[in-house]
Amino acid sequence: MHEMKFGIALPNCTEGLAYPIPFTSPELVVRLAQTAERLGYHSVWCNDHLTTQSYVRKKWSQPPSYYDPFVSLSFVAAATKRVSLGTSIIVLPMREPVATAKAAATLDVFSGGRLILGVGVGAYREEFEAVLPRVASAKRAEMIDEGIQAVRSLMVDRSATFSGTHYEFHDVEMYPKPIQVPLPIWVAGNTAAAAERAGRWGQGWLPAALPKEHIARHLAALRQAAESAGRDGGAVEVAPQWILSLASTHEAAVDRFRKSWIFQHLLSLKTSTLKDQDLTTPEQYNLVGTPAEVIDRIEQYRKIGVTYCASLAVSGNEVDDVAEQIQYFGEEVIPHFQSAVRVRA
Repeated sequence: MHEMKFGIALPNCTEGLAYPIPFTSPELVVRLAQTAERLGYHSVWCNDHLTTQSYVRKKWSQPPSYYDPFVSLSFVAAATKRVSLGTSIIVLPMREPVATAKAAATLDVFSGGRLILGVGVGAYREEFEAVLPRVASAKRAEMIDEGIQAVRSLMVDRSATFSGTHYEFHDVEMYPKPIQVPLPIWVAGNTAAAAERAGRWGQGWLPAALPKEHIARHLAALRQAAESAGRDGGAVEVAPQWILSLASTHEAAVDRFRKSWIFQHLLSLKTSTLKDQDLTTPEQYNLVGTPAEVIDRIEQYRKIGVTYCASLAVSGNEVDDVAEQIQYFGEEVIPHFQSAVRVRA
């Protein structure tokens, strides 16, 4: 059985969505990353928003602070030594490929080869339309397909040229290249198409809080797509993004989860990322419960092929509550999986 890895979502772009306003700061983002590294987490993750969503504007009179993921992670890189630096996710259709590849390659070099470039279409189409109104009718699935191939070409080719429906560049010599060969590109999405995209081009798949049977079904599609592309599907990390609510009793964990802004954020995704899921009891698709219950749920997912608990979003409406759960999980859950690996070895 493979080693299970763990990552924590940093609150760089989650005010008004997962947390109240105000909540975050550059100092908090760096401090939580340092805490995660000290506790043995494998990675920390930043997400990507360029403008405020309409439902957030309705709920809050004050705009949220959204910090750029690449810039945020560069500060985290300078304040840490070991922990991997992930984006969960860069909304690739909203970003020009050459500039995105340059930022990613630079961060990988400055961090000593620690970047995981997570990419996706984005949960809020309204954000894409606000930022790029001239291409508002474009199919974002087509854009990300082209974007991944374009970014990969820039990462590996001395002179990169790309000509697609949505993106085009000619004879771009982009150096330095990333330290990691290949730079890991992880593809987000809860559909079979997203899993196939990860199998075809990616080093990881980032679904969000899917039931086990959905992950198993899409994982089969991922591996078939990888095989058709002449790749090893078993080498692709399977890394769901879950919400974490950890407490000494099941009831307390559920209560914290249900009272959190993250719970409301889940409900906002029922027309996009989570449109095919039953959200009446989202606890069953997330890591909500006591340490023993959470360990059992992770083990169930590991048996079907999950390799990484990436970008765990910690529920709680206070900074101290979030920090306390990061420590609790690090002390009570992560050691179980480290011990299991040592015993098998």
